[in-house]
Amino acid sequence: MHSVCKKQRRNMVRAKKATPPSGIVAEIREGTYGSKVAAIEPGGSEFIPLAERHGKARDLFTIWATPNLEFATVFVGMIAVLFFGLNIWQATLAVVLGSLLGSISHGLLGARGPLFGVPQMVISRIPFGWKNNAVPSGLNAILASLGWFAVNTVTGTFALTSLLNIPIILSLVLVVGVQIVFAYFGHNMIHKTNKLMFPFSVVAFILAFIWIVPSADYSVNAGGGSLGGFLIALGAAFGYASGWNPFASDYSRYLPADSSKKAVALWSGAGLFLSCSILMFLGVLAATLIAPEGSTPTDQFTSSMPGIVAAIVLLAVIGGSIIGNSLNVYSATMSFLSLPIKISSAARRTIATVIFGVAGGTVAYFGLQDPAKYTDFLLVIAYWVAPWLGVVFMDQYLRRKNTVNGFLFDKKHNPIAGVVAFLSALVISVVLFSNQVLFVGLVPSQFPAFGDSAPAFGFVLAAVIYAVLYKFQKSPKDESLVIE
Repeated sequence: MHSVCKKQRRNMVRAKKATPPSGIVAEIREGTYGSKVAAIEPGGSEFIPLAERHGKARDLFTIWATPNLEFATVFVGMIAVLFFGLNIWQATLAVVLGSLLGSISHGLLGARGPLFGVPQMVISRIPFGWKNNAVPSGLNAILASLGWFAVNTVTGTFALTSLLNIPIILSLVLVVGVQIVFAYFGHNMIHKTNKLMFPFSVVAFILAFIWIVPSADYSVNAGGGSLGGFLIALGAAFGYASGWNPFASDYSRYLPADSSKKAVALWSGAGLFLSCSILMFLGVLAATLIAPEGSTPTDQFTSSMPGIVAAIVLLAVIGGSIIGNSLNVYSATMSFLSLPIKISSAARRTIATVIFGVAGGTVAYFGLQDPAKYTDFLLVIAYWVAPWLGVVFMDQYLRRKNTVNGFLFDKKHNPIAGVVAFLSALVISVVLFSNQVLFVGLVPSQFPAFGDSAPAFGFVLAAVIYAVLYKFQKSPKDESLVIE
């Protein structure tokens, strides 16, 4: 009897060991990477092993400040004066408020990176599901690679041409090539180049301030612009800052899992806010300068500066464009990797990095003769980001007491509330409240004072629709992740 009991106990122990873990098993990033810089990052959008975690929350300040120390940020401030008729103080208030809103949401998103250890658009699977998340992820991959990449490439190309007086096509090829290389090396290379570029860019734009501030015409648009123009400018600044939101945890996911959420949010948000608001303000002032007819945008920006100062600023513009686009291509690739496509991560990452870089460079080529084509892009980026944020933040609030990390890799998790709320809010907000050259919504066409309220309305509407649908959908509210 005693021997039988011992045998039964041994069998029970074996059964317990053989029992599969409760929860979803994480897809772990393979390979050794650590903090090496001159090494190609292995894997793709998988969970970052705890042993591979490194860095400090303060490292996020330069990763979000440096990419915005370039001309595309300045241009947002310029259009507030040139296109929307605001005076200097109205334009300044609009770009500061827009940057602040986009930076707050950015910090909140990035704070989840160390805990979940995956890119931002993988975290988006929690409210959207494994398959339906392809909608925002695909949209982000396209806009990051073809939109933001093209915008920054155009400004970097113009700056390199102005600096070296070389053919513009050669400048384009050089700028695109360097950007693709940095993006392909991956996370650590991008962090390192941002840190190295930051001090130079700060000095360069301080010099720009020194020459532009006394040269600015503070009487431009003295009568002030309309409320509608103010709201459009605010939306443009928010669109620019929030355009980084879908990348937020891409660069915080390598931090130790126990990193302070508050510190991650503050350093991320501060880097984005200070760089955007200060350089947009510089753009507001630069818009009042008179430049020679036929000048490129970067020539106009440096028109009041002596030769050596202009050269330093142009170098900073080139560096900022390259740094910014390294993030754009890398994060577009992360978004692509989060799509439910059955190809190895390594192959998909290589293919996506090259294709997105070349495609973005091609779009930039067709915009070299008319950089104003990208103005609409800078203004409408918030149309999709705002309702996506509404869904993500409402889901985070509703599941605040639940364990949700299992949804990151659960292929059977396919709720419809997220994608329905997102698409409904996107379409309704654009039809009702958008105010663009190609399309004016029903409300601003009758009441111009509404400006362009599509992002604000889209955010609120998406959050409300999702909250209602969430209560009725039958999918699980929580699910744990198993790290093997």
